[in-house]
Amino acid sequence: MAEKESNDATDKEPQAVSEPEATESSTTQDRQARFKALRARAKQSADRNLKETAAETQRLATDPNLLTSLSRKQAFATHNLLKADAAAAGEDFERKRAWDWTIEESEKWDRRMEKKAKHREDVAFQDYTQDSRKVYKRQLREMKPDVERYGKDKADAVQKAALSGNLEIVETDDGELVAVDRNGTFYSTADSTDFVENKPDRAAVDRLVTDLRKAEETRMKKRRDRGRGEDDADVTYINEKNKLFNKKLDRFYNKYTAEIRDSFERGTMI
Repeated sequence: MAEKESNDATDKEPQAVSEPEATESSTTQDRQARFKALRARAKQSADRNLKETAAETQRLATDPNLLTSLSRKQAFATHNLLKADAAAAGEDFERKRAWDWTIEESEKWDRRMEKKAKHREDVAFQDYTQDSRKVYKRQLREMKPDVERYGKDKADAVQKAALSGNLEIVETDDGELVAVDRNGTFYSTADSTDFVENKPDRAAVDRLVTDLRKAEETRMKKRRDRGRGEDDADVTYINEKNKLFNKKLDRFYNKYTAEIRDSFERGTMI
């Protein structure tokens, strides 16, 4: 019996030793599998980065102006080809092309082209009145009126005038309230001077100052583009050679003639 137990113990000892070895081998295999997966993922990332880098390099190497020019040429070529096909088939090209647009879109396009043609003709300088009109129209486009405040101020003014007796609120048959100017002093006319009593708020004054500064910057930029800086306000030359000669004279004699020129400008020169 003792021999049998010793044999059983001997048989169990290798089993106890083999379990850690199996666990260690499985752990090693798992690590190798994860390492292979990480290497495969790293290779895929490197390949993807290489492709994206090549695509970015090609995109940067391509001139965008060249692409725009090619696209424009392709559009012109397609247009001319369709026009030639329509002419060969005896069809009206403009009428055939208009089938792809609705009436509203066609009218909108015609108005846009007409406005563009007028704007193209209006670019050149004609006279100062025309130039002022263009500036005025640009200012109107940039102006953003406060409609809510205007309605509130109007309602307050109507209420104040009604309380003072200058306005009479009359209700029509359909229930609409109409303000009637009894003595002709509330609504402005060509001879009215009540606008001088208006006091704009701080934001309106700031907008006016900003517009004036912007206009001054635009004027000075145009002067610099024409070759006339801030220090060269008066034109005292007839050509570039005469301009250089006058600068040389100013450099040597300005300190002697400054008082005389100031007197001329003030009108006190005897």
